[in-house]
Amino acid sequence: MPYDFRGKTALVTGASEGIGLAVARGLGAAGALVTLAARSEEKLRKAAAGIPGATARRADLRSPGEIKALVDAVLGQYGRLDILVNNAGQGIYGPLERVPLKAYREVMELNLFAVVDLMQRVIPAMRAAGGGRIVNVSSMVSKNYFPGLSAYASTKYALNAVSLTSRRELEKDGIVVSVMHPRMTATRFGVNAVGGDAADSRADGKAAPGVDTADQVAARVLELIESGEAEASM
Repeated sequence: MPYDFRGKTALVTGASEGIGLAVARGLGAAGALVTLAARSEEKLRKAAAGIPGATARRADLRSPGEIKALVDAVLGQYGRLDILVNNAGQGIYGPLERVPLKAYREVMELNLFAVVDLMQRVIPAMRAAGGGRIVNVSSMVSKNYFPGLSAYASTKYALNAVSLTSRRELEKDGIVVSVMHPRMTATRFGVNAVGGDAADSRADGKAAPGVDTADQVAARVLELIESGEAEASM
């Protein structure tokens, strides 16, 4: 039976722009009640205003206290959470010998530990409701070895392990954990990365040859939620 998004509650992180915003729009168009979370309050409000029934909630996912407040607010509003899309993340570029460890730790905090924190907080509610869907957005860099991306890739390798192992742990509870692996996408990701610059991304959102749009990636994320498969890529 096809997965029915109508009336489902969904939380999408990193949703003020790029892939996260595109996923939130797709979920909203499919009939889900979407909560958009990100650090940029102004951009977040504008983004949510364009999605019927959506809610904007500012949260810095490097702060455990703000993660708790975010999940408490969503559960308080809807009484349940059916779909979690962990999309928030940051890149970090540079040869390993020159990667600043402080910045590396901060990126790991967002790309891995924030995801684990969110999962730990929503799993009990999903279990009590009889199941749920979790999609963690990784990257194709976790399937390859690109010079200058070892630090970033390591955060995604770890995310893959957490996701696919917890998938096995939670299948008995009806909670489906999946991993999405985007390749190069036309977003501001490179601009926002540690050690990145404007040349690393297409901030205008238009894809060049071999580069996907955020909407294309979002469509694959929704397909992954529907299918419940372990992994998907572009």
